[in-house]
Amino acid sequence: MAESSSSIGVPSSPHRTDGLTSSPGRDLPPFEDETDAVLGNDDVVEEEDGEELFGDRMEQDYRPIAALDVYDPAALNDEDFDEMAPDERQEAERLMRKRDREEAASRGRLHRGLLYDETDEEDEEQPRRRRRLAERAADGDLQDEDELIESIENLEDMKGHSVREWVSMQAPRLEIKNRFKQFLRSFVDDQGKSVYREKISQMCEVNKQSLVVDYNILANEQQVLAYFLPEAPSEVLQIFDEGAKEVVLAMFPNYDRIASDIHVRIADLPLMEELRSLRQLHVNQLIRTCGVVTSSTGILPQLSMVKYDCQKCSFILGPFFQSPNQEVKPGSCPECQSRGPFEINMDQTIYQNFQKIKIQESPSKVAAGRLPRYKDIILTGDLVDSCKPGDEIELTGIYRINYDFNLNRSNGFPVFATVIEANYITKQDDKLAVTSLTDEDIKAIIDLSKDERIGEKLINSIGPSIYGHEDMKRAIALALFGGVAKDPGGKHKLRGDINILLCGDPGTAKSQFLKYVEKAAQRAVFTTGQGASAVGLTAYVQRHPVTKEWTLEAGALVLADKGVCLIDEFDKMSDADRTSIHEAMEQQSISISKAGIVTSLQARCSILAAANPIGGRYDPSMTFSENVDLTEPILSRFDILCVVKDTVDPVKDEMLARFVVNSHVRHHPNAVNNDEDEDLQQNSLLPDVETIPQEMLKKYIIYAREKIHPKLHNMDQDKVAKMFAELRKESMATGSIPITVRHIESMIRMAESHAKMHLREYVIEDDVNMAIRVMLESFIDTQKFSVMRNMRKAFSQYLAYRRDNNELLLFVLKQLAKEQVTFFRSRYRSEPDVIEIQEDEFTDRARQINITSLGSFYDSPMFTSNRFIHDKKRKLIVQTL
Repeated sequence: MAESSSSIGVPSSPHRTDGLTSSPGRDLPPFEDETDAVLGNDDVVEEEDGEELFGDRMEQDYRPIAALDVYDPAALNDEDFDEMAPDERQEAERLMRKRDREEAASRGRLHRGLLYDETDEEDEEQPRRRRRLAERAADGDLQDEDELIESIENLEDMKGHSVREWVSMQAPRLEIKNRFKQFLRSFVDDQGKSVYREKISQMCEVNKQSLVVDYNILANEQQVLAYFLPEAPSEVLQIFDEGAKEVVLAMFPNYDRIASDIHVRIADLPLMEELRSLRQLHVNQLIRTCGVVTSSTGILPQLSMVKYDCQKCSFILGPFFQSPNQEVKPGSCPECQSRGPFEINMDQTIYQNFQKIKIQESPSKVAAGRLPRYKDIILTGDLVDSCKPGDEIELTGIYRINYDFNLNRSNGFPVFATVIEANYITKQDDKLAVTSLTDEDIKAIIDLSKDERIGEKLINSIGPSIYGHEDMKRAIALALFGGVAKDPGGKHKLRGDINILLCGDPGTAKSQFLKYVEKAAQRAVFTTGQGASAVGLTAYVQRHPVTKEWTLEAGALVLADKGVCLIDEFDKMSDADRTSIHEAMEQQSISISKAGIVTSLQARCSILAAANPIGGRYDPSMTFSENVDLTEPILSRFDILCVVKDTVDPVKDEMLARFVVNSHVRHHPNAVNNDEDEDLQQNSLLPDVETIPQEMLKKYIIYAREKIHPKLHNMDQDKVAKMFAELRKESMATGSIPITVRHIESMIRMAESHAKMHLREYVIEDDVNMAIRVMLESFIDTQKFSVMRNMRKAFSQYLAYRRDNNELLLFVLKQLAKEQVTFFRSRYRSEPDVIEIQEDEFTDRARQINITSLGSFYDSPMFTSNRFIHDKKRKLIVQTL
């Protein structure tokens, strides 16, 4: 007992530590006194200043002393106690320390041994724990490396640090990673499915390395992580990647053989920033923006982790992790201490894919008179080649400062360029516009489609601020809904978009219709013939000013992919520029073969063009091709030709003037009643047909384009074939616009579009008849005036389809009134004030179009609004001019 206790190096007896056996009244220290008493005065050690801990006789303190190496029986407790577990002992000691502190605080003073906080104990415990784990690691017994760092529970308390500093510390990093791993493992949806476990399984099935995480879900489940992410995106995303990789490897242990890294992609960041609104505030922040890809570079290898070979001693230096802004080079070789030269070790250096693209603001979002802004985007990893020029994308990324020597040289040193490091990219095509519609919207759209007169309602709602022009509104409605594109066997594509040419006299609202479509269409690009060149419409190749590499820039037709391209002043374009869009109008692709770049871009868009005739005004005595300076190849590519003639009609002109004046009055900035619905009703060509609000109209078009794809199984093929044969015969005889095989496809497209307007799954006879009527109206309007009248009679059964009887009777009545005016001018050289038409003559004309009942027409608002009065006694129809 004595030998073992003496060899420890600490006094084991209470007598030796507390001085219980020292004689009262003596001033010597207990050790010296007691040792002197045992050894005698001869062996008394000469006392020096202080205590000599290390000296020649230090072993004397550890020699056995039988008289002292005993325990005081009064101080011992011989009762038996159960052995406590280490955790229970630590908890008991903690409670006793807490009790002692509370007692000392209540007495107003603290013992020196109690003057500490539990955090001090944690700080003291951490080195001991690290040392213990390091010993286990040396023995090969370490299970989890994360145990080396003590995690923290209160992650929100940053202790005065910034977010970037806080998430760079080891303890917060571990806590963030553990919370994110727990989020990936435990989050379930409403049906109880583990969302991210399924996503990881799907990712691994296709050997990908990108895991998409919804920011809104992350914010609901882990508010702190969602707060840290936009503030310090580089650091937090790196932690997320590490945590995601551990979760993936826990599910698929050998997946690191396929993908060395897992990248977390953040989707649906709540705040969308425009490119022109990016400022210094957004630097090093996670942002979300959108734009159209205009150019892209090739895919290059970028240094990720580099190792160097020392040329003198062949020692391999590294690894060095490259930063994007500065090249990291070794200073000297640690083996031979030489300062070089060093060469990159190609075998052990790790590269990653790198690509730079340029995005530009969508043309529809740029304010008038402003130049569209653009920004360079850096794609790395598996994001490369995820988009091409012409795609409209949404991206989430980190807004970075990029050191650009050329910019600094031209603008002065302190100016820096900016770039966005992409984290997540999604195409607008991938995000269906239908997802923006609520369930109430879809229910209202389906209910609206059940209306018998939905077609007339939709046409009536096109261009509410434009008076009249029913044929142009019908054509634009068909173009907005569009047909169904076909690609049989991936060999020959058939377009589904409808091209329209508006041609006619000035002041007939052609440009106004184009501006309306720009606002109503989901995606539209507006350009003018005078301000557009061939390469501006299609695509062009240019050399990058820094890299001197040839890059491809997209033009207007490529930017309008899956939308509408609006070309005003189409006749002002040069022939060479018009020729460049031949391929885009029919094959809906643009082939490029310049500067070694041979490729093809997609231009799947409808083209709505407006042109003025030769000399300014349309001459009815000449054919369409004689009035317009356009070649036959480009005319045959338009599905519908709308000829607008500015005819003189006193009643119609007065109604038009009244509508324009009322429109100006209502839309004055200080007007009291600014009611658009009233404007719609006054513009209505059919007063008894309701109109649809513009917002509802846009939603209806989006739903029909995305969800409805009518089939052609029930279509009357014989009727289409017969009509094509008759049109072909007439076109050869009259010498007007050429009728080609393209017009058969045009009729099919218009039939499909009309079925879409009614949300039908199949094309029925009603749709075919309407397509034939529109095609005939387009064809007949392009004829000479002398031929037009005969054609109307020949094709009257088709032209009268789905026309309201009152509308047809009004047309006949106006023809009779026009004949009376012409007679007065030739006979009396003056304009009549009152026109009188015999009732019998009008009845005979009505019978020619198979209408016998005229009573409802005389009582209709259409009859009275055109200033017609039925005098039953005199059997006359009177119109006051």
